[in-house]
Amino acid sequence: MRSLSFFIRSISFTIMLLSFLAIQLNLCFSNTQFSLPDLRIDGHFTFTDNEFAAKDYGNQFQFLPFAVLHPESVSDISATVSHVWDLGVGSGLTVAARGHGHSIQGQAQAHRGIVVNMESLKKPKMEFEFGFDFGYVDVSGGELWINILKESLKFGFAPKSWTDYLHLTVGGTLSNAGISGQAFRHGPQISNVQQLEVVTGKGEVVTCSEEKNADLFNGVLGGLGQFGIITRARILLEPAAEMVKWIRVLYSDFSTFTRDQERLISAKKSFDYIEGLVIINRTGLLNNWRSSFNPKDDDEASQFKSEGKTLFCLELAKYFNPSDNTGEIYEEIESMLSELRYIPSTVFMTEVTYIEFLDRVHTAEIKLQAKGLWDVPHPWLNLLVPSSKIQRFGDEVFGKILADTSNGPVLVYPVNKSKWNNRSSAVIPDEDIFYLVAFLSQANPLSTKGKDSLQHLLSQNKKILDFCKEAHLGVKQYLPHFHTQDEWRAHFGQTWETFQRRKMAYDPLAILAPGHRIFQKGIFDL
Repeated sequence: MRSLSFFIRSISFTIMLLSFLAIQLNLCFSNTQFSLPDLRIDGHFTFTDNEFAAKDYGNQFQFLPFAVLHPESVSDISATVSHVWDLGVGSGLTVAARGHGHSIQGQAQAHRGIVVNMESLKKPKMEFEFGFDFGYVDVSGGELWINILKESLKFGFAPKSWTDYLHLTVGGTLSNAGISGQAFRHGPQISNVQQLEVVTGKGEVVTCSEEKNADLFNGVLGGLGQFGIITRARILLEPAAEMVKWIRVLYSDFSTFTRDQERLISAKKSFDYIEGLVIINRTGLLNNWRSSFNPKDDDEASQFKSEGKTLFCLELAKYFNPSDNTGEIYEEIESMLSELRYIPSTVFMTEVTYIEFLDRVHTAEIKLQAKGLWDVPHPWLNLLVPSSKIQRFGDEVFGKILADTSNGPVLVYPVNKSKWNNRSSAVIPDEDIFYLVAFLSQANPLSTKGKDSLQHLLSQNKKILDFCKEAHLGVKQYLPHFHTQDEWRAHFGQTWETFQRRKMAYDPLAILAPGHRIFQKGIFDL
């Protein structure tokens, strides 16, 4: 009886303690709710109807924030972060910057924290500066790349480096890297930034560049939002072309496909854009291309069969102006194509405007939205694979793991390490050439057990990651996602100490970007 009485008293004490802690936590959030509206800001907070901030393109995680800040000035963001900093560890509040909501794993979410709706930050407007054959534009961190393109083209200029999808914010892509088919020549977007304005985890507004506050500048680029919120960026520009010659060819052999890609990215004269795709068991592939492309040889293309095959598509683009000598442009294209070993009957070409080419994914987005296929789970997996290991990777992944279907585009294309800023926080393989391999899968939300189900695709991703680890391929994740700090430490490798030091310097309470799950708030002793 005495033991039973002691047990009951212990249970009662535990319940009382948990109730006390819950009350204290609720009081803390309640006090915070009362304090946030008192902040002097140009924008406003919302505490209800914030479900949009608990969603992203991945459609796998949904964490509802405590509040959403809709800033109209940089000082709004600074005041909010400063307020959370002043509240200290006890508040439990964190702050996440949300751009266009294109994260995959809840990286821009803040459970019971504050989400900053960066697209509300429209001031100050874009400011351009030009020389004879160069220029730059100062833009808000919440500006979309498509808007920068449209405004820059009015002056005959454009940014040098892109992502495939342009309806993303500047701050979002610069916090990762920003990669597309131009990266082999110009590097990723983080290699084409001259200056940043950043709000640190202490609420300080800091202007930084390679010449001023360089440690913060390099840390923020590719830094996953861990050291500051990008509120302004100076993007390098170059003269823009008006037209694009867009080409597709097919390969049946993976080694030939990758060898030709590496030849192109290493050549002095090459195309302006180079990407590759893996196409698995696609019925009527070339007939589908006819809606947008023209075959070089119609009879040969009509006889080509894609069913039951794994094929590799090389997608190329050459920029030009109508005032150029188009005859010479076409001769140059033919000369470069003659050095490649693709399947001769699969050459397809078209001509589009420069903006149509760069904004091509948005055209596909509109079609998918009309079919209700855009807002579905997207368990994407993006990997950076060393060139020396790409053949082994291809044999296993495309020969075995993905032998039947891919459930979405699979990109495979090489980039040159020399074009990357090696002082940034971005993590890349330690080889001169490495490949982006992007599995851009989409799941059927109605399927629970099929090959198009979310569970199957996540299991498929795990098989790929497990193989890479067991085979010691030296693969790094792009747009990384891990569950433990040990996994993050392994991801960063030798740069982990630098990453951790920067966190301590610029966001010591771990207030910023909690969705990555790298640091917990208050992890550092001040």
